[in-house]
Amino acid sequence: MQLQKLYSLTRQAIEQQHMISAGDRVAVGLSGGKDSIALLYAMSGLSKFYSKPFELEAITVDLGFGMDFSTLELICDRLKIRYHVISTDIKEIVFDLRKENNPCSLCANLRKGALNAKAVELGCNKIAYAHHRDDFIQTFFMSMLMEGRLHTLSPYFQLEKTGLYLMRPLYLVSEGEIKSFIKRQDIEVIRNRCPQDGISKRAQMDDLVRKLAKDYPDIRKKVFHALQAAEFDDWKSEMKNRNRMDPY
Repeated sequence: MQLQKLYSLTRQAIEQQHMISAGDRVAVGLSGGKDSIALLYAMSGLSKFYSKPFELEAITVDLGFGMDFSTLELICDRLKIRYHVISTDIKEIVFDLRKENNPCSLCANLRKGALNAKAVELGCNKIAYAHHRDDFIQTFFMSMLMEGRLHTLSPYFQLEKTGLYLMRPLYLVSEGEIKSFIKRQDIEVIRNRCPQDGISKRAQMDDLVRKLAKDYPDIRKKVFHALQAAEFDDWKSEMKNRNRMDPY
């Protein structure tokens, strides 16, 4: 995927959900994986020509796995985006002290808490997560099969505790397109050192969708179209009912 298409899909998502207003300061969660780097490039490009001017801050939450974020610093420097790294003890808390059987949920909550707190400290009013179209589809299957309800991620809503608006500008972009973009741009991503990487519940849903796609090649397209057509009650009500945290 070319950079121009990434801009186009991201802009379309932002305009569909009215994610950006003039004067916004948006914090981009930057893990170092392909998705968050693609998001950073997309938001950086849009900030230069979008009709409603907005500012960016890039934030990385260091979980404590000894990862080197110098590559991200170079990318942010090249894109002229201020970069911040938050040091945490999340790895120690989740894996060493509590020895969680299902570490992903607690880790995600702690990571989001640290990220949101830093965004507020920096004066941001919005925060951008790098969930793409496949994440929305996987979450739908997770919710249906594990919780017995029809639910998926919300593209845009407000967090009650912080007042921040959470936006997911890549929700129209597929994972395959992101991989293509990263390869075309020859961008170096950071390998995730978490021992749960690749074996989480989300990874299981990804594997399930891949298996289903062998018999139904257009399943991703059809499921996402159904989510959009229904506009999912959560997508409509999330902006009205701001008392519920997004569980994923």
